[in-house]
Amino acid sequence: MKRVTGIGGIFFKAKDAPALQAWYKRHLGVDVQEWGGTAFPWADGEGKPVAGSTVWSIGSAQSDQFAPSTAPFMVNYRVEDLHGLVNVLREEGCNVLEKIDDSEYGKFAWVIDPEGNKVELWQPPLGQ
Repeated sequence: MKRVTGIGGIFFKAKDAPALQAWYKRHLGVDVQEWGGTAFPWADGEGKPVAGSTVWSIGSAQSDQFAPSTAPFMVNYRVEDLHGLVNVLREEGCNVLEKIDDSEYGKFAWVIDPEGNKVELWQPPLGQ
């Protein structure tokens, strides 16, 4: 079974999220949207769009989105078989959180790495 197939997103916290979002927009040209981030569409070697994107987002330092981790970031990894991978990780003794979300955006599960960082696993909907 394939495990991680790519990075679906990078999320991090900031002391002053709106100011940092504005800095990235102004100085690096990141198209920061109202929700605090952007989605970078994927392209092939010739620049033609392909299915998929990588989300980049800045949130408030006060958010508990990454709990139980205290790290100021979280990486979202794409996977092909979320339930299969979660089962294997549990069998291997990994700290997999109980909650699994299934929504229009795909399936999500979380595991805590040995350093205490929350890692998001994402199985995109078909076609993405």
